[in-house]
Amino acid sequence: MPTKHEINKRSASYQDYLIESLKDSKRSAAYLDAALEEGDPELFLLALRNVASAKGGLLKISKKTKLNRANLYRMLSRKGNPEFFSLESILEALGLRLAVEVRTAKKAA
Repeated sequence: MPTKHEINKRSASYQDYLIESLKDSKRSAAYLDAALEEGDPELFLLALRNVASAKGGLLKISKKTKLNRANLYRMLSRKGNPEFFSLESILEALGLRLAVEVRTAKKAA
């Protein structure tokens, strides 16, 4: 039976692997989409925090979205309840859109 230390080490290794894999926009979109399909808002917010971490962290996202960092942490907490506009801003800063697909670059007119 693994010790508590071994379990914590494995969890940390998985979290590191997860964050690294979520740097890819297609993977992060699929990850968020899967979390959304579960129908659990807390799970979706956790997934969104993980993607934000992979994309540079909440400080970087707060600068891109012009949302207060403390408010951003609160919105993405277990009890968070981001407003539609805030959620759209966060997803946009992550390079995603609300349909949770990879955002495509706009073509020059």
